[in-house]
Amino acid sequence: MRMNFAAVAPEAYRLMIELNSYATRHVDHTLLELVKLRASVLNGCAFCVDMHTSDAVRAGENPQRLFAVSVWRESGFFSETERVALELTDAVTRLGEHGVPAELWERAAGAFTEKELADLLALIIGINGLNRLAVALESATERELRP
Repeated sequence: MRMNFAAVAPEAYRLMIELNSYATRHVDHTLLELVKLRASVLNGCAFCVDMHTSDAVRAGENPQRLFAVSVWRESGFFSETERVALELTDAVTRLGEHGVPAELWERAAGAFTEKELADLLALIIGINGLNRLAVALESATERELRP
């Protein structure tokens, strides 16, 4: 690993972990694991893909659904609410110069209460931060990154 971020910048690391902990307490657990897995796949974070897949299986998630997260648009395994959350995860993770499309935001606002949507955004932002940290450091151990 390139550096022990938690030791070098403990306050920044603590805040990242607190955001993740907040989201874990406020987002439906099934949706939480799907979103974490999808963002981790998009970000190429093998450590996080492994961790979130394992966590989801331990929590009782159907492995077939987890296999399909990488092709969720073509899969029939996800509810409409999960599909909106996965699409929002894609948009926020791949933000780009055009941001989140208004049409997607409207669908997300229709699928979730304002508080649920805020919590979902906290989750997406948190997992993206942790993915980027793990990828930037090139390798990480569970003790160093896992909240």
